[in-house]
Amino acid sequence: MSVKKVKTLWVVVLSVLLVFLSGCGGKNDSKPAVSQTGDSKTERSLTIAASFYPMYIFTLNIAKDVPNVKVVSLTKPTTGCLHDYALTPDDMKNLEGAQILVINGAGMEGFMDKVKGQMPDLKIIESSQGIPLIQGDGDEGDNPHVWLSISNAITQVNTIGNQLASLDPANASQYQENTKVYVAKLEDLKTKMHKALDGVQQRNIVTFHEAFPYFSKEFNLNIAGVIEREPGSAPSAKELSETIEQIKSIGIKALFAEPQYPSKAADTIAKETGAKVYTLDPVVTGPMDADAYVNIMESNLTTLQEALK
Repeated sequence: MSVKKVKTLWVVVLSVLLVFLSGCGGKNDSKPAVSQTGDSKTERSLTIAASFYPMYIFTLNIAKDVPNVKVVSLTKPTTGCLHDYALTPDDMKNLEGAQILVINGAGMEGFMDKVKGQMPDLKIIESSQGIPLIQGDGDEGDNPHVWLSISNAITQVNTIGNQLASLDPANASQYQENTKVYVAKLEDLKTKMHKALDGVQQRNIVTFHEAFPYFSKEFNLNIAGVIEREPGSAPSAKELSETIEQIKSIGIKALFAEPQYPSKAADTIAKETGAKVYTLDPVVTGPMDADAYVNIMESNLTTLQEALK
């Protein structure tokens, strides 16, 4: 073999040897796969949707400062009660990234069949579970406004907190601690309101619509009349006349309208009876603030102290 061929052969051998060595212990620019187990810190996120305003406020408190957890409201904060409410495309978009939906239940969210049909994997927390319901008049079914009793609100908050801890065990201790803190605030509110209202002499009230049976049961008030059975449906002339006569016969001095609806009918009754119109808030709209429920209920307390003195 010629010297030239020998040199060429050695060049080839050395080249192969270098490639082999670089694969075994030399520099490798390829990126290793990141393990999804063990000590790897993969980012996870959880979106919790709440059906409407009071459920959003409760859930906001329970999920406070929980890492990588976001709380969104399914409906706009100006929606109010969900009587006969039909979900909009924007509402459904709010659900697209959610894994959990917190609802009031008790018949409030009539759209749940649609939600379950389109999102079968969505986890549902029904916060009114286990709360004894008040039957509505006639064929109205159960009254769903359970959150207006502070005792019921505490039950709802505990239910949401326990179920979130179960569905998201990695953050269970934080949900449980937040629930404990918020329930303590609600217990203080409950004590404050009972202390102020338990001794009032005038216990007969006329409300705007069927939002306050649980509230009046909590504070032993008597709803002597309801101006509009369904908000937005003005009372008939006969209903208006009967309410006026009832107010006159009982001597009721205060009517309670709601900030979410026009008070035209209440104003008419006030003119005929001499009763004064006050505003009682059912906590279905307001600021997207964690303290909103407590603040609105304290405002209601101030109104009631003035109206029932």
